[in-house]
Amino acid sequence: MHGLIVALVLSIGTFGLAHGGGAMPSRGTIEVAFAPHDDAEGAIVDVIDGARREILVQIYIFTSRPIARALLRAAARGVAVQVLADGNMHKRPKRNVLSMLLDGGIPLALETEFAAAHNKVLVVDAQGARPVVVTGSYNFTWSAQRKNAENLLILRDNPELARAYADNWHRHRRLARPVTTLADLRRGG
Repeated sequence: MHGLIVALVLSIGTFGLAHGGGAMPSRGTIEVAFAPHDDAEGAIVDVIDGARREILVQIYIFTSRPIARALLRAAARGVAVQVLADGNMHKRPKRNVLSMLLDGGIPLALETEFAAAHNKVLVVDAQGARPVVVTGSYNFTWSAQRKNAENLLILRDNPELARAYADNWHRHRRLARPVTTLADLRRGG
């Protein structure tokens, strides 16, 4: 398995990543976690705890209290945190943590333009010297860490990649519906 990961890294390093019709240079490092065997949730919390300026979140399902608390800590220390979530998956505030984020003053918007806003992305400090992109199949849920077979990639120090993900986040944000109250959240999509 480790040979496959090394081959993937070498392949990306050789050919670059397709983006907008062209190749994107590979830079930085790649970390991988496979839940439930690895602590993917802890890895995400560590990335959030290391943020300095901005965190952009795009998530399908969000029930992880440790990740929500890390985002609230980041906001409390002055990091600009913003969250996009799938509108249909978050109509039941009891099951998700979006109400915690709202109560903590974190800007939230629901994506309602798509059948499923299925992204699972965290973009940290995209405009900074040490950007981080976190992506993979991993939803921010208890089940993703403890019951599901999930994957998580942490891509560090690739400014072009981070800007591409941030640009995509902002494109989705322009289409999303802002949420400011629990009533807004219950309406979902």
